[in-house]
Amino acid sequence: MSQSSGSPIFGKRKEQPILILARGENVHHMTVRPWMTAVGVSLGALFAIGYLASTSYLVLRDDLIGGTMARQARMQHDYEDRISALRAQVDRVTSRQLLDQQVVEEKVEKLLQQQQALTSRHGKLGSLIERAEESGLADPGTDKVETEKHADATGGIQAIERLMGLAAKTAPKGPALAYAAPFTRTDMRGGDTITDRADRLFSRVTHSLKDIERSQKDRIATLTSGAISATDAIETIVARTGLSVTPDPADADEARVRSGEGGTDTAMGGPYVEPETKDVFDRQLVELDTALVRLEQVRGEVRKLPFSNPAPQSDITSQFGNRMDPFLGRLALHAGIDFRVATGTSVRSTAPGKVVVAGRNGGYGNMVEIDHGNGVSTRYGHLSTILVNVGDVVKAGDAIARSGSTGRSTGPHLHYEVRLHGDAVDPMRFLNAGMKLSSYIK
Repeated sequence: MSQSSGSPIFGKRKEQPILILARGENVHHMTVRPWMTAVGVSLGALFAIGYLASTSYLVLRDDLIGGTMARQARMQHDYEDRISALRAQVDRVTSRQLLDQQVVEEKVEKLLQQQQALTSRHGKLGSLIERAEESGLADPGTDKVETEKHADATGGIQAIERLMGLAAKTAPKGPALAYAAPFTRTDMRGGDTITDRADRLFSRVTHSLKDIERSQKDRIATLTSGAISATDAIETIVARTGLSVTPDPADADEARVRSGEGGTDTAMGGPYVEPETKDVFDRQLVELDTALVRLEQVRGEVRKLPFSNPAPQSDITSQFGNRMDPFLGRLALHAGIDFRVATGTSVRSTAPGKVVVAGRNGGYGNMVEIDHGNGVSTRYGHLSTILVNVGDVVKAGDAIARSGSTGRSTGPHLHYEVRLHGDAVDPMRFLNAGMKLSSYIK
């Protein structure tokens, strides 16, 4: 029940609703305010919304759970696919690394084999270079530089490490791993693979080893050519004297034994078979050894021949050949050459040999004759004093007598003869040959 009240000034005012509750004699009333109405409406609306939401959840719950499970299944499938792809990629990378490591190890093995071959070759070449130096074919300064270069480049694993820019301390357990490990580190160009970098580095090392090998072969070829040229020159010079020092090829083995490659008491034999050579380098070594043996044999034969001067620094006063005899005044053969020397001047042997005459011998006066072998002998006449006896073995340059004017002589001088199989030949051939041979005989 509601009542309206008003005033004549302000007009009518709407009365608030009043709620009356009666129970027996008890009567209660409550005025319904607007805010109470708003609260009631709000509570009703909230209740309705909650009810509708609960109903919707109960109705749509299965669909939501199914969608969530499907989404989780798709995510799990995507993750599994991604993991499988990553595993496959890891397997490919691992396989590639293993393959690269295997390739690197194979290349390192080849480099080590080349290095060992060069070291072995240098050892073989060293003795031949020493022989060549002794023969005057090699310049000691040049050989020293070459030897140091070879020794540095063939110093084993450390040499290869230096060429590859590695430190010796980085090598862990084996040579292959020592070279494979650095290629997995940084210092790679954009887009380069491990194999590409390994190929570049190994190419540098290979070229370096090839240069050393080529240098060795060129050195051998130069020494061989020098030995052959020197031998041919010596033979040509000696041939002009009427002698031959060309060695017999059958004496090569004996010469090698004398040079220290075998004992003189070692008995050997068997049928002849062509020597076995592994490659060009070994064949070049054989050729160089043969050339050096031939040169040593030729020089050995030359040293036995009278190419020295019996009276150095003395003038020649009479040549070999026909001349007017100083006693008879008619043409006669002068079988030697005369040297102007004062009485008592030392007379020296022009080659090693054995004394076969030491005493008075007709017009020679006091004479010494030395047999040099192979039909070659020398005579020294008009001596004042003889310093050797028959049977003595003398060396080239040994003092054998002193000059004088004994026998058929007009004054102090030395009469010198060279005889070949008993026949007198011009000693000037041998003296001239000796001066030319001085640059070949050390």
